[in-house]
Amino acid sequence: MRARTRARWRDGRGWLVVYGDSTDTAGELVRVPLEIAASYRARTRGLLGRDGVTGALLLSPANSIHTFGMRIPIDVAYLDRHLRVLAVRTMRPGRLGLPRLRSRHVLEAEAGAMRGWGLEAGCRVGVEPESQAGLGDGGG
Repeated sequence: MRARTRARWRDGRGWLVVYGDSTDTAGELVRVPLEIAASYRARTRGLLGRDGVTGALLLSPANSIHTFGMRIPIDVAYLDRHLRVLAVRTMRPGRLGLPRLRSRHVLEAEAGAMRGWGLEAGCRVGVEPESQAGLGDGGG
């Protein structure tokens, strides 16, 4: 039986852990500061009106985004329910991203950041909330 990742996070902070894929060197992890937007209000606000972002923003649940009202270009990673990266795109302000089939979560970061973290399609990531109180109904 395959383990399932069914995470339900609360708004807050934590860490994004980039594990890479099976071709990456074992043991090399990248940890990135993470802001979690799980409530409707936090997801709707997202990165709107910001001049930058430290680390990444996780929108959950989400399968598409837009960049209307944003001031900076961003990297967008679409994640499936197992936190595997389906696709990574760079979007300029004023664009509408089409919904991604099988996407359950979306990561956003400043343009170019994800490449520096080694985040690409096929990679697996993890989410470590700042405290276990930030994770409800999680598990695997």
